Amino acid sequence: MIEDMTLAGLTPRSRDIYVKSVRRLAAHYGRAPDQLSEAEVRSYLIKLRDRGVARGTFKVAHYAVQFLYQNTLGYDWPLFSKKRFVCRSTSGCRMRWPTTRSAICSVA
Repeated sequence: MIEDMTLAGLTPRSRDIYVKSVRRLAAHYGRAPDQLSEAEVRSYLIKLRDRGVARGTFKVAHYAVQFLYQNTLGYDWPLFSKKRFVCRSTSGCRMRWPTTRSAICSVA
């Protein structure tokens, strides 16, 4: 993982933080990260959120784990794919912004 992070251009500080995040994941389950399932990794990330860790702390943990599984291990898990927003509204998903002064005043 460290070589992959170096090749990706991550700074030494970022590499240290990523390694610590992955170690926390492994310690949580008491197993090597490559032995964990996608459901276990998802559960770990949800538990971090439920514990109320700061947004920055969560994002670093998420990115570190994502880097490990996608870049180093080559896993293609849906957990790390971009989620697409699905609009279920009958009127469309676009927010209609007022374009005239009178329309703006009527919204306010």
